[in-house]
Amino acid sequence: MEMVTVYIDGVEVKVPSDYTVLKAARKAGIKIPTLCYLKDVNQIGACRVCLVEIERARGLQASCVYPVSEGLKVHTRTAKVLSARKQVVELLLSNHPQECLTCSRSTNCELQTLAKDLGITDIPFVGEKNTYEVDLSSPSIVRDASKCILCRRCVSVCTQIQQVGVLGLINRGFDTTVGPPFKHGVGEVNCTNCGQCINVCPVGALKEVDHTERVWEALADPDKHVIVQTAPAVRAALGEEFGLPMGTPVTGRMVASLRRLGFDKVFDTNFTADLTIIEEGHEVIERLTTGGKLPVITSCSPGWVKFCEHFFPDLLENLSSAKSPQQMFGALAKSYYPETEKIDPKSVYSVSVMPCTAKKFECQRPEMEQAGTPDVDAVLTTRELGAMIRQAGIDFVNLPDEKADAPMGIGTGAADIFGATGGVMEAAIRTVYEVISGQPLPSLELAPVRGLEGVKEATLDVPNFGEVRVAVAHGLANAAKLMRVVQEGKKQYHFIEVMACPGGCVGGGGQPLVTSADRIALEEDYQAVRVKAIYAEDRGKTLRKSHENPAISEVYEKYLGKPLGEKSHHLLHTKYVARSKYNVPIPEQEKAESVK
Repeated sequence: MEMVTVYIDGVEVKVPSDYTVLKAARKAGIKIPTLCYLKDVNQIGACRVCLVEIERARGLQASCVYPVSEGLKVHTRTAKVLSARKQVVELLLSNHPQECLTCSRSTNCELQTLAKDLGITDIPFVGEKNTYEVDLSSPSIVRDASKCILCRRCVSVCTQIQQVGVLGLINRGFDTTVGPPFKHGVGEVNCTNCGQCINVCPVGALKEVDHTERVWEALADPDKHVIVQTAPAVRAALGEEFGLPMGTPVTGRMVASLRRLGFDKVFDTNFTADLTIIEEGHEVIERLTTGGKLPVITSCSPGWVKFCEHFFPDLLENLSSAKSPQQMFGALAKSYYPETEKIDPKSVYSVSVMPCTAKKFECQRPEMEQAGTPDVDAVLTTRELGAMIRQAGIDFVNLPDEKADAPMGIGTGAADIFGATGGVMEAAIRTVYEVISGQPLPSLELAPVRGLEGVKEATLDVPNFGEVRVAVAHGLANAAKLMRVVQEGKKQYHFIEVMACPGGCVGGGGQPLVTSADRIALEEDYQAVRVKAIYAEDRGKTLRKSHENPAISEVYEKYLGKPLGEKSHHLLHTKYVARSKYNVPIPEQEKAESVK
């Protein structure tokens, strides 16, 4: 790439010729504020907060889209620039609710931070404000258009990264807002509930549906036996809510904090992640050896499952029938656990802590209940758990490490890596290879399926079977790309892992928020930083294969019988439905036509 020399505030800097002024300034150590800009996703110059003065250019320019050129001279701090930026933010604030004390993004709001940095102490522009009814149609996502600043970051991530496209600009001029078409609610269209729009919203216009109050009520009810499960990716990110460095594993402190919140038992979703590998792994083996429907596609990610129901209904038979670890745990929490502990199943209140907003949708699916009782009663995101710990006044950082309770608190390293893209595939291979071949896997770490490349592939030579071809995709746009390859028969795979969120569960829609400024400042992708914590957890375990988990052997011996048996099929497996673009199941008489 050709290099050019530019001068920013008198600082000479050499940068590639394809850089923007904003990117060049960052390399020179000069901070230009941004709002609509989102690294590698949204670069549209819409908000005008990143304005700079460029010699020989007419007017102020948006640095996030202005290309560098040889000898370019840029000024980022002139009186004209500073005044313009301040007025832009003042105008945004003039049509923004003044609810900072009660807003979900208070103290972590990018607009609030900008106002403070620019020295805004009052709002000189007073006039009409837009007000909208809060959209509560989704079980996962709350949309408050009154707080929207039209940055379009949510539109970009929904359209480009996830390729769902349910959000767009509506109306014109002062009445412009962002939302689904034709005034539909988010829960009425083909939203996958992934929550990536929440992750990129700089203000509080998008947030998760709050389950904290229902959990507080359950904890205060003496007639309820409240148990909690924690997903693998939560332990890799929860520390960020309390100022710990990104990528700090906090498993022991997480367990200790949950006990202090008052949960009767603290369990680990790793237990049923291992169980998922056993059930799903044997399903893969059965299809491989009996000529079943291939490729087998994982079904752990509820955002991916719903995406498949809407956009690839012809591939639903390829999905593994195994429930996700959250839902397997929920099913056993209302059956195996009370029977083992000799308590009334009706008293059990099952809570999960997840990195994922789509889990809130998944737990209320009609397929995920027994006799009208949901397997999982409430789902807390990592952010919500952080909020509860703060509400309770618990000093999280200085808590001692504690271990989860038996019998559903034991997990292997294979379960830990469920939180990273490629982790489910790697965990499954560790078991499937040894079950088929009867030999130990040469290396537990399957390098070809690791990393943040959008689509990854690997071929394994399995003794007593032959070649097994696998693929991994994360982010729904990458999933769609891979599914079209499968549909068109361009490549043949035996097993495919799909995660809805970029990076896998570590990048879930319920994880601690990472601002645009923090994303720019990090030397590597924030998802990669969290993934390192996941792999560190795996390497630190004595048991690293799901089929070596003694608690799993016990649950089969005492309760389930055998993998894919009658009882496990009833409790741990499910089915999926083709859906129209308006989020309703397609009637049976139309289903055959819809999947052609």
